[in-house]
Formats: sequence, structure tokens, C-alpha cells
Amino acid sequence: MAFTCATGKHRRPSRVKRTTTNAVGVAALTTTGVIGALAAPAFAAGTPVEQTGLIRAVSMGDEVAAKIDAQAAAQRQAAELKKAEEAARKRAAQKAAQEGAAKARAAREAERRRLNAFVAPIFHSYVSTGYKTGGSLWSSGSHTGIDFHAASGTPVHAVGSGTVVETGWGGAYGNQIVIRMNDGTYTQYGHLSSIGVSAGQRVTPGQQIALSGATGNVTGPHLHFEARTSPEYGSDMDPVAYLRAHGVNV
Repeated sequence: MAFTCATGKHRRPSRVKRTTTNAVGVAALTTTGVIGALAAPAFAAGTPVEQTGLIRAVSMGDEVAAKIDAQAAAQRQAAELKKAEEAARKRAAQKAAQEGAAKARAAREAERRRLNAFVAPIFHSYVSTGYKTGGSLWSSGSHTGIDFHAASGTPVHAVGSGTVVETGWGGAYGNQIVIRMNDGTYTQYGHLSSIGVSAGQRVTPGQQIALSGATGNVTGPHLHFEARTSPEYGSDMDPVAYLRAHGVNV
């Protein structure tokens, strides 16, 4: 059997074939690197590739990290501030304790000095009759103490710290008080118009113990003051020297 073919005409390749061929050509061009050079400008000029979410996630992560860092910094600052405040509080408490201790020591020292101090038995007065002054007014022939000028009712003060050992009538001394001083010596106050302490009572320097007067063997109101080595009459010593030895200017 003989076959005949149409001459002068060729069938156009089908669409499937053309697509396949184009794909093969593109693959070839890609392999050779030509399409990379040609296609890059076309892709660059085209529509941008859609965001995948990665950049946004990174941005949010940075924001969270920044917030965490800020919170950590704030917490460190707060901790440092609290530490500084606690240190300041401790320093203030320590300073207050030291100042309190210093004040307490100063107060104790001041009280010690006060209790060890001596004063004159009559304030703002003077010695009107001296120690060992002779005359018939005294049974012993001389004055066993000193007299301070004082009108009746003038406050009489303990010259120092001690304990009252005797109060009441003392014969020629009239109303009297005898005090055993802290240093073991004794002081006596005579011719009193009234007595304001009792035996066994503790007294301090400058404490009012009586009022001056003119009881006993006197020619007028005054305070008779003696310094003694014992509570008994006859153990007298120079009252002026005694007071001056204790810092009293008489």
C-alpha cells in the first residue's frame, strides 16, 4: 500500500509540547547562568515577595527583650536604692546609738561631778566670825566653827553629798543637823530656826536642809558651821580650809 504525505506544510506543535520545550529551555538557560542574569532585573522590578512573619517575630522579640532589660535594670536600681536606704538607716541608727551613749556618759559624768561637788552652806553670804576666834562666848574658850551671816529664815544647804546622822536640839548649838559626808568627814549646822531633813536621809550638794535662826547660845541670827572628823563635839577642823579644799571659795 502506498502512503502519501502533504507537501509544503508542517503541523504546529501542540501546546503541551510547546510548554514542555519552553520548560526544557528555561532549565537549560538556568543551568548556563543566562536566565539568572536576565531574570534578576525583572524579579527586582516586580511585586515584592510577601512577608512570611519572621521579621515581625524578630521585632516583637526585640521589644520583649528590651522590656525585660528595662525591668531588670529597674529592679537592680530598686534593689540598690533599698540597699542604700538600709545602709543609711543602719548608719543613722548607729550614730543615734553612739550619740545616745555619749549623752548618757556625759549625763553620768555631770551627775558624778555634781554629787562630788561642794557648795557654801549659805549662798551669797560671808564668814562673819572665823575659826578659833577666842572669847567668853564659847565654853571651850574659842570658836569651834565659823559663822555665816544670815537673817532668820535664810535657806541652809548641805555643802556636799552625805547622810544625815543627827537632827534636833544640840544644847548651845540650838537646833542642829549633823551630816556624814561621802568622804567620811562630818559637817554640822547650828542655831537653826527649822529643820527640813531627818536622820538617815541622803542629801546632795546644794540641797536645802533647814532655815537659819537664832536658837541656842547666840547673840543674833546666823548659821554656825563646823567641819569634823567625827559626829562628836571636839573633833572639829578648820571649816574654811575644808571648804576651800573642796573648791568652795569662802
